[in-house]
Amino acid sequence: MGKSTRLALFLICMFSIILSSCGSTDSSPSAFGRGNLWTWKSGSNTVDQTGTYGSIGVTDINNVPGARLNAISWIDVSNNMWLFGGYGYDSTGLGHLNDLWKFDSTNWTWISGSNIVSQHGIYSTPGSNVPGARELPVSWIDNSGNLWLFGGYGLDSTNTLGYLNDLWKFDVIALTWTWVSGSNTVNQTGNYGTKGVPAASNVPGARYGAVSWRDSNGNLWFFGGAGYDSTGTFGDLNDLWKFDGTNWTWVSGSNVVNQHGTYSTPGSNVPGARDSAVSWIDGSGHLWLFGGYGIDSVGTAGDLNDLWKFDGSNWTWVSGSNIVNQSGIYGTQGTPAASNVPGVRWSAVSWIDGSGYLWLFGGYGLDSVGMAGDLNDLWKFDGSNWTWVSGSNIVNQSGIYGPIKGLPLASTVPGARDSAVSWIDSSGRLWLFGGIGYDLNGTSDYLNDVWRYQP
Repeated sequence: MGKSTRLALFLICMFSIILSSCGSTDSSPSAFGRGNLWTWKSGSNTVDQTGTYGSIGVTDINNVPGARLNAISWIDVSNNMWLFGGYGYDSTGLGHLNDLWKFDSTNWTWISGSNIVSQHGIYSTPGSNVPGARELPVSWIDNSGNLWLFGGYGLDSTNTLGYLNDLWKFDVIALTWTWVSGSNTVNQTGNYGTKGVPAASNVPGARYGAVSWRDSNGNLWFFGGAGYDSTGTFGDLNDLWKFDGTNWTWVSGSNVVNQHGTYSTPGSNVPGARDSAVSWIDGSGHLWLFGGYGIDSVGTAGDLNDLWKFDGSNWTWVSGSNIVNQSGIYGTQGTPAASNVPGVRWSAVSWIDGSGYLWLFGGYGLDSVGMAGDLNDLWKFDGSNWTWVSGSNIVNQSGIYGPIKGLPLASTVPGARDSAVSWIDSSGRLWLFGGIGYDLNGTSDYLNDVWRYQP
């Protein structure tokens, strides 16, 4: 170890008085005697970085995706994290992306797609098929570990930019894409069929900003987004769909856009139309939905902080307000309380841990004093109460990265941001990548930093 490195580590130990030890870059509880630490793991601490792709299929310590927002993510059965698309920087410039990356928690590998923005989709050439560049699709992983994506805003087979309803599967063994369902051209109307009845002709309309879940049987569920209804009208949606691997089923909500929420009639409750919410599924198979931009109980459009649960038949309003544009109630950091609730927000990220707790981070919304901006607050929901765990209760905070990548410090925290992506690994650690927000210097733009949080 060189003299400068030893000096840096010594200074970190001296000034980070709440750490219990130094000299390790492992953020597990055994390394420091406790968790609740953020670690900056990869990427840059400044905005607007181009990607370093290397060679396709070759892992390299220098590889890193370019800064971006509105990508999608998966984690596979081998604990590898996957990242696809979004809007951001390729190897040379800015635009819509269709690059697919794998991250093994240390190094990135460019797997598929282009290192140049604005690529159209290839739908008809087996072995060469690839989704077109896009942002805000939905994603999930099936029981075989294959990656799936649906829709988003991007480029179709004719290089036309618009809203998509194509469904794709990526085989993680063969490393090939398959076009499964939907259209290869943009702006398609939804074909709903009969509610509750699967049919080969059913297909959701083109959209972006929906949310998704996967149940224990491997079915995809997704809700809402901004897109096209059964009449070809564009707006926010509140339709709930299920895909069983073969057919789509319209399960709940309306086939017409811009519906308000119904909060107080058991059996008839339904979330209002919205996009850019967050979602998760608990250990009992219940689907959960939080926030986004949409329509409240009185038909007003704005930012939401309502929390919903779907039990397979009915929706239940669990927490938050039925009126848009509510400030956060933070309480005391680390202390759960019935009165606590995150403020309204859209394009946050979420995780579900092994205990079935929801974790929620950031997004664009309202802080504790009603100011609008990007957030870096971390929340936990235990099924009854919210706890403010980490980050600030005031918007537009800069990131605190620390001097050495890979070293967890009690002072480090990601900057405020929206439109990032998330993973959770088999050890229950939360991971975060990119989005648009604040870097080390307080500059707001596209990010490509990777963070890990040890609860």
